[in-house]
Amino acid sequence: MKKILCRLLLAAGILAAASVCAQQPDPPGQVHEGQKPVNEAYLFAHMTHADYGRLYYSVSLDGLHWDRLNEGKRITDDYRGHPDIARAPDGTYYLVGNRGVVIEIYSSRDLIEWQRYSNFTPDLKSTPGYSQAMPSVGAPKIYFDEPSKQFVITWHTPHVKGTKEDAERYWTSQRTLYVTSKDLKEFSAPPKRLFDWEMGTIDVFLRQAEGKYWAILKDERYPTLDWVTGKTVRIASADSLLGPYKELSAPISPNFREAPTLIPSPNGEIWYLYYEQYPGLSYGVSVADKLSGPWYQLSGYTFHRKWDKYSLPPKVRHGMMMTISRKQYDGLVQRFGVDPPTKQSP
Repeated sequence: MKKILCRLLLAAGILAAASVCAQQPDPPGQVHEGQKPVNEAYLFAHMTHADYGRLYYSVSLDGLHWDRLNEGKRITDDYRGHPDIARAPDGTYYLVGNRGVVIEIYSSRDLIEWQRYSNFTPDLKSTPGYSQAMPSVGAPKIYFDEPSKQFVITWHTPHVKGTKEDAERYWTSQRTLYVTSKDLKEFSAPPKRLFDWEMGTIDVFLRQAEGKYWAILKDERYPTLDWVTGKTVRIASADSLLGPYKELSAPISPNFREAPTLIPSPNGEIWYLYYEQYPGLSYGVSVADKLSGPWYQLSGYTFHRKWDKYSLPPKVRHGMMMTISRKQYDGLVQRFGVDPPTKQSP
């Protein structure tokens, strides 16, 4: 019926056709009226462009439209880093960050109050085959693996200094390292390389789904005609937690995107992969029904409601998204308060 109406309006040259027919199809993965969502709500723990490396919250009920909490103020003053959170089987949440080469871990039972839990300083130069590692820990990520009952913490460490003439060689030299732990008090030693590729990788996190393990990463080589995949989000798979990771995908994002984060849709059948267009310009979303793809991008961040299929508060930066219950969502909103949505053009 809508298609017929659009054709009639367009044929008649009526201006109302623009508002009636401009609406694009909605993304897959949403629940229909009367259906109960598999995933009730979502939390986005992130930084902001104006306050880089600090902890802020936004929330969503559909995984697509996000509202800022706490009037845009920090959730805690103690945290430093690129926020990443894992949930242990006992319901405790662990937040990882870093100050320099010291990896810091915080714990919480309710995602509201965070306490310092432990610190860990990896001996970077003891990494097998990577004695040239520089004293640098970038964007640590934390993952709890249910089958092995252990945590994995990943981060990136470079081995070449940048120069004024070639700053990019520093970023190209980034390699992803990891340690494991049963209790986040004692850690495996020495750190190891996660990938055997000689390719710059940063912002790596792990997930298990669809019978495999997946490493979502940023290809940190600078894009050229010889390396067209540079500065894009890609994905690789493995049969076991620590690899070897193979079948590195084609780019899921455009060039100059980073800080990917992955959530399942409300109906549990679709994946939403977010990534930042840096520095703090916007966020993009790619969609697939399998992590192996194919992936396509949603329309958004245009600030025109009839075109945008997702929206985030302005100037949000690196972080992670995760599913939470409606009860947890209500508790966060009650504790911090939710900001009115950003006004958009009609």
